[in-house]
Amino acid sequence: MAYIDGFVIAVPSANKEAYRQAAIAAAPLYKEFGATRFVENWGDDVPEGKVTDLRRAVKAEPDEVIVFSWIEYPSKAVRDEANAKAMRDPRMQAMGANISFDGKRMIFGGFVPSLHEGGAGRPGYVDGSLVPVPVGNKEAYHVIASRLAAVLLEHGATRVVDAWGDDVPDGKVTDFKGAVKATADEQVVFAWIEWPSKEARNAGWGKAMADPRMHPGSMPFDEGRRSHGGFVPMLVETAATDTGA
Repeated sequence: MAYIDGFVIAVPSANKEAYRQAAIAAAPLYKEFGATRFVENWGDDVPEGKVTDLRRAVKAEPDEVIVFSWIEYPSKAVRDEANAKAMRDPRMQAMGANISFDGKRMIFGGFVPSLHEGGAGRPGYVDGSLVPVPVGNKEAYHVIASRLAAVLLEHGATRVVDAWGDDVPDGKVTDFKGAVKATADEQVVFAWIEWPSKEARNAGWGKAMADPRMHPGSMPFDEGRRSHGGFVPMLVETAATDTGA
């Protein structure tokens, strides 16, 4: 994994199956275009925040659920070509004409992994986060993120990924920077933690938060603007194996 396209989407709860079926149809095409992993996660534990949160990030309506998703590629060049192919492919165009959510409120962008610890098997639960980090604090953030990742893996997480914003466009209605109220000198980190199950996640966080290594003191970003939530994987497909569920 050398490049990631990340997405946050508000989907009407009644459209869950329609969304899943569309993802099942799209995933093989992205694999054909060069993607190595395609993951869709349905919101389960997405809290309201005092300053920012994932629901506000996409202006979610009361009947909508947050989807936190990503596509993994071996390089940015492969990602760029895949997106170009997707725009030209009539199969993708047909899908785009019948989407089950408001595409204008979807936020998306390209990210470079700066931290990737653990394996890449099928997750049973995912914690997803968006973090605003001052560009000048990138190395300090990486040092702390690496330390915290080691603790989380020790307490049951199977994979921890932090990806630094690289191609994060401004949107007309919503975008990643607005999602965390990023300032001009900040970049957005798209991050996730994979767990075997929700039960393992809850137990793991309980153990991790009791571990003094999880409390390094001051953080190199504004924790109050971090947006996060817990998600149930609804589709995980890799270039080698179809594991949709």
